[in-house]
Amino acid sequence: MATMKVHGGLVSTATKRVLVCLNEKDLHFQFVLVDMRSGEHRKSPFLSRNPFGQVPAFEDGDLKLFESRAITKYIAHTYAENGKPLTFENPTKMAIMSVWMEVEALQFDPPASKLHWELYIKPLIGMAADAAVVEENEAKLSKVLDIYEARLAESKYMGGDCFSLVDLHHLPVVQNLMGTQMKKLFDSRPRVSAWCADILARPAWLKVLAMDINSKAVSSCGGFPL
Repeated sequence: MATMKVHGGLVSTATKRVLVCLNEKDLHFQFVLVDMRSGEHRKSPFLSRNPFGQVPAFEDGDLKLFESRAITKYIAHTYAENGKPLTFENPTKMAIMSVWMEVEALQFDPPASKLHWELYIKPLIGMAADAAVVEENEAKLSKVLDIYEARLAESKYMGGDCFSLVDLHHLPVVQNLMGTQMKKLFDSRPRVSAWCADILARPAWLKVLAMDINSKAVSSCGGFPL
């Protein structure tokens, strides 16, 4: 069997979403670093893997995929018998999980990603946050997290009683926002706070963070950039 490949960058939350999924499923893969600083993702041959010039791109044999959530769904279903289960066999439970996957993508991610850009990425590249954008999206994310707090009163995880793709999809952005002033939004809601502590401590996620730390160490010694 050909080794699966993930082409991406460790600064990319979408790339990390795929990496943690592979770790949860205990699958062997090759990580191919894409030099985003030089714009490698906007040039050939990367564009043959993702014509939109965004990371990650994924290969499993002859199959080529892009869009991180589509990739994680493929991994979770194709390798259902490997590692930790990330979906449900029961159709009703699967339907509920699918609802909350949509919520993550359409309700949580838009304001969370804007805050991530303003408060996490911009400082890394020497730019100042736009206070108006932060204020607007903090209010939006706060409303979403109020709904999450209510949801987590009904089940231990967002998609049901077991950790699933719903929770996994949140991990990269939540991790980074917890290092900004937005941490207060998560900490001020007891159930959301406990959920964050739970999912952020998963061994599969800690392995992704270790990759990030090791990559930064190499970069600081004159190796490849992130």
